[in-house]
Amino acid sequence: MTEIFRCLAVGDVSAVAALVHPLDEPARRALGDELVAHVRSRRGNWWSGREATALAVLAVGTLSTAPKTAALLGRREVELGGVDHAPVIAAARQRGVPWLADVAYRLAERLPRSRSWDGWDFVAGLLVAEQAPPPTGDAFVAGWAQSLWMARYEGRPRPLLDRLRADPFLDPLLPRLFEVDGIGLDLVFNGAGQGVPPALAALAAEGRIDRPALLDGVLGRLLRGDRPGALRPFLALHDLLAPVPAEVAARSSAYLRLLADAPGPVAVLAQRTLREAGGELELDAVLDAARVVLARPEKALVRAQLSWLDRLARQHLQRTAEIAEVLASGVVQPSGDLRDRALALARRHGHRPVTTATVAVAGDELPPPVPPAPAPPPITDVDELVEEVAGLLGRQWPAPALERVLDGLVRLTTRDRDRLEAALLPALRRAEIRGHDGIWAMFNLRAQVNGVLLAAAAPTGADRRREQWSRILGQRATWKERLLRRRPSAEWADQSALTRIYCARLAEIGQRLDGSDDPGLLAAPTSVTGAVEPVALYERLAACGDRPVWRWDLTQALLRLPAGVDDALATRAAALGTPAGDDLAGWLRGGALPAPVQEVVTIGRRERRRGFDSGYDHLPERRTVVTTTPPDGEADPLGLLTVPVRPVGQGPADWVDLWPALLPGHRGLVAARLLPDVASAAQEGAEGFGALLPQLAECTGVGGPAVDLALAFGLCARHEADRVAALDALLMLAAAGELDAPGVGGRLGALAADNQVTLARAVTPLRDAVAAGARLSVWRLLAAALPPLLTGPTSPRGTPDLLALAAETAGATGVRIELPGLGDVVARGGSTRLVREARRLGTALAA
Repeated sequence: MTEIFRCLAVGDVSAVAALVHPLDEPARRALGDELVAHVRSRRGNWWSGREATALAVLAVGTLSTAPKTAALLGRREVELGGVDHAPVIAAARQRGVPWLADVAYRLAERLPRSRSWDGWDFVAGLLVAEQAPPPTGDAFVAGWAQSLWMARYEGRPRPLLDRLRADPFLDPLLPRLFEVDGIGLDLVFNGAGQGVPPALAALAAEGRIDRPALLDGVLGRLLRGDRPGALRPFLALHDLLAPVPAEVAARSSAYLRLLADAPGPVAVLAQRTLREAGGELELDAVLDAARVVLARPEKALVRAQLSWLDRLARQHLQRTAEIAEVLASGVVQPSGDLRDRALALARRHGHRPVTTATVAVAGDELPPPVPPAPAPPPITDVDELVEEVAGLLGRQWPAPALERVLDGLVRLTTRDRDRLEAALLPALRRAEIRGHDGIWAMFNLRAQVNGVLLAAAAPTGADRRREQWSRILGQRATWKERLLRRRPSAEWADQSALTRIYCARLAEIGQRLDGSDDPGLLAAPTSVTGAVEPVALYERLAACGDRPVWRWDLTQALLRLPAGVDDALATRAAALGTPAGDDLAGWLRGGALPAPVQEVVTIGRRERRRGFDSGYDHLPERRTVVTTTPPDGEADPLGLLTVPVRPVGQGPADWVDLWPALLPGHRGLVAARLLPDVASAAQEGAEGFGALLPQLAECTGVGGPAVDLALAFGLCARHEADRVAALDALLMLAAAGELDAPGVGGRLGALAADNQVTLARAVTPLRDAVAAGARLSVWRLLAAALPPLLTGPTSPRGTPDLLALAAETAGATGVRIELPGLGDVVARGGSTRLVREARRLGTALAA
């Protein structure tokens, strides 16, 4: 046995096979058990190359079943990418193993989709040797697609066309090539210029594969959609197939759907294909699709559609009036030039618009704002709590879920500890949740959340956690201490206010789990925004009676109250005769957290680090942010009111999405905290931070320049989902009458003029805001954004589009606003689009 493991360690494949060969079946199975124990004992060590091949030979030669073999070879530390399948197959043949194909299927299920080539050759070799049909899972199909051009074959690689023609996987896997998302990225062209699409087209031409099925597969993929890069090979394959008019007519419904709804490059292909099909198409279907196309933002697509309609009107004289009406529907086209072109063609073919008296609309037409939903009911059942925790482990915890779980832990741990331990501990073990020690864990939110969960599930051995919680709670600072009584520790002083408060709350909750019959958290939100109704907090304090109130729980509850004075409720709170009641009364009488002083500053990026600093060059050179300070005479012991100036690329690692729930009544302060992250969505392409803006809009309180800047950056975010979130926030504020449209517009114009954002990205969300009914708000926003864009040395890309939208909204609202710099642009003359759109806006204002 020792000799076999020595040969295994050095990767001597032939020696391992020779040593296993004379063993009988009982000896093989005994050796297989030792092999499993041996591999497990080497946890953390990687098996690769010849060592991995020797391991595979030994596993097939000794283990008793396919599940055991696949489990061993499918371990994370076993790299199957370099395993030679030939000696493994030989070992299986020598032993007479009947389940080699089953091993291949099980390993295929373990192939990672992101690295499907890693181990694919080994799995494919086993399947070919067993003459077994291939699996059709996404990862295996992606590995097959990569193998087509990676030429991982023995000897001199044959041309791709020859390899595909003889590929045993071609027929069963080809249909899946059009169904797996993202697989187009694997159909790249190799260095010789011989790619997968030309090879498939050639095989269709020679009859090796079915041409109609191939064309249907391409259209099916284009209809499903995908990332632009993943669709390019299918566009190329479609062009190589060059469908004839009869084929196009038979699939006209698919092409028309692509023309109306597909991304720009796909719609262009569909339009070109349909147009070349000529008289084979049904005119009514073409006209229905054209109405949709004329409203699309892609100018080249719309221009070609107008030309096509013009030709159709001349070809079908009996239906000219109907086609002219379709041309007239181009009045909804965002581009002024194309809109004018559509109306001119409509008039040429006999369309005469009906003139009616119009009444200018001097306001937005938005539905009334929807109040935030109430918070879900507290968790009162152990099974519900465990299910909620299991769904959150391993990902960022949203604030409502975190608060609900913490409240449930306090309630259930102090009432039904035994049942909670029995149900929660297995879930934590499955997710490999472990406790953390050390100073770094004291102010690490994830470590502290895990610590509280472990304290509820496994209270034994919690001495270190309790010591850590005591150290955290030893930092003396509360909202009502106007001056710090003593110097805080270094680790406390270096943390953001959010980290300090949440870690203190978690430490307090951890100690609180040792109590009994706890009624739950005072700070449990009554709204999904994180806010707590003052009456609800009063009732909770009244229900506590003389029961001691936890300091940080009360602090967070007070921070979640809306701003404002309520003398009547303050009197009732003071009548409780408890310290907590007095705290609530003082808060409601004007002792709440004051609004900070905001200052707009432009900062540069951090200094380049020594050595290789790959991230430095990707940082923006400058960024406009907001710094805040406490009002004169106000202390800030927790640092809540102080947002410091930090260079771009240097900042605290917070759970930033917890800020709105921490201070739901202080919109401007929350915006200043979120601003660097929202700005990174526009300047660095960060994804997901735009989702913070609707949460910001649901906050209450004074906004100020921090909110205006956050919306301006959000409208220019790189990713569409973040821009849509910014649009939602803008509409929410506009519907509530709390949007400072000129403030947002002024910030947007200044950022674009300073080259801090890509202005063109803001056009679509602003146009969507107009469509949603916020015409006046968008016009006021644009009227403030355009002057810095028009008076600068050069106008950023996207300025003509904003001018066109401004002309529409100015005419629709009938509100006249002077625009500095507009007359100078008009006076330049010429035929550039900037001048034409400026002239159109000037005409709208004059009218």
